[in-house]
Amino acid sequence: MATLGAHSKKHKVTVVGSGNWGSAIAKIVAENTKEHPDLFEEEVQMWVFEEEITVPRASKHYDAGSKFSTEPHKLTKLINHFHENVKYLPGIALPTNLIANPSLQESVHDSTILVFNLPHQFIDGLCDQMKDHILPCARGVSCIKGVSVDSEDVRLFSESIGEKLGIYCGALSGANIANEVAQEKFSETTIAYDPPPMDSRNPTPQATTPKGQIPQSFHLDLTAINEHKDTRGKTSKVKLIVPPPELPPIDHKLLQTLFHRPYFHVQVVSDVAGVSLGGALKNIVAIATGFVAGLGWGDNAKAAVMRVGLLEMVKFGKMFFSNSVHTGTFTEESAGVADLITSCSGGRNYRCAKMSVERNVSIEEVEKEELNGQMLQGLSTAKDVYGFLKARGKEDEFPLLVGTYRILQGEVKVEDLPDLMVGK
Repeated sequence: MATLGAHSKKHKVTVVGSGNWGSAIAKIVAENTKEHPDLFEEEVQMWVFEEEITVPRASKHYDAGSKFSTEPHKLTKLINHFHENVKYLPGIALPTNLIANPSLQESVHDSTILVFNLPHQFIDGLCDQMKDHILPCARGVSCIKGVSVDSEDVRLFSESIGEKLGIYCGALSGANIANEVAQEKFSETTIAYDPPPMDSRNPTPQATTPKGQIPQSFHLDLTAINEHKDTRGKTSKVKLIVPPPELPPIDHKLLQTLFHRPYFHVQVVSDVAGVSLGGALKNIVAIATGFVAGLGWGDNAKAAVMRVGLLEMVKFGKMFFSNSVHTGTFTEESAGVADLITSCSGGRNYRCAKMSVERNVSIEEVEKEELNGQMLQGLSTAKDVYGFLKARGKEDEFPLLVGTYRILQGEVKVEDLPDLMVGK
């Protein structure tokens, strides 16, 4: 167990977001802060987008004689009263030290670790509301899967958050279906966190001259540096503030302590770009896998699509993030191959693509009928990745990613996929 040791202060943790996955992650974090009072303040704040609901009839908390079941109440009040998110994570008991808070500014006040778990389209607006209310030395972890892609660039959500708030932010992603994690069914995840040099508590060892004197040029204090490199190896625009030495250092060991549970195993790596790309590109591959499943071509065909898809995911990462991406992130980690397998076995992109072929309708039509207003990430990602590749003349380098987009556009048939995968 990690211990506070000489550190006189503890980390305060806030989870920004309280949906299905946000509540599941908040549960894990609150369990661990309670188990490690030497490192963390026990209470965990969870920011909740406030709304008013009544306890659903299907809930174990439903009571026809209770005002909670007959009159609308604020969701935060229901969460704090029942210790359950009765709307977004029903049936799952939440730790009593997890406090739902409708005020974004209050929930992040004095927090040293911020965990982001919300729909990506709300990142900019919420960061604008937060930036004058957080500690400048705070650090973050984004649980928002995927990346932002357009013809100009590929942007990591973690780096977008970091630039908006002026902090460093890592990423968490993996084969993690929220309900299964919340039910404490065994799973794994990957946290990508590349600690900025100024966060190091172990400055570069000092060299000595033959006479035992230390040359001035070797006196390097990493904590005095406020610059760090982004995932493309360039100096980041963000000038970081060093966390106070009274706090335990936020490193791989601390993050594993914060997120690892007996039912939720955590591997911590430094490849933020690879982990983020895995969470985006696997959705395109899942659509392609769903297409061949809809044709009834069997497991061999699905395996072939997944193999080619994994290779193209690695190639994309190495081509456009050559300074930081590691092949092993895709082939060895939960954020890579494991998440790909899960998404290509039963994820919503796979299921909707399969149904679209079986019903002989567009995948957009299935999306409207089956997802109750939710959107398929794979559709927008396929379009954006295609535009990005076309702007660089790299379409021929990624035949599966491009071929899947062409099928979605109606340019070619699903039956053409084997030939499309081979490329030119």
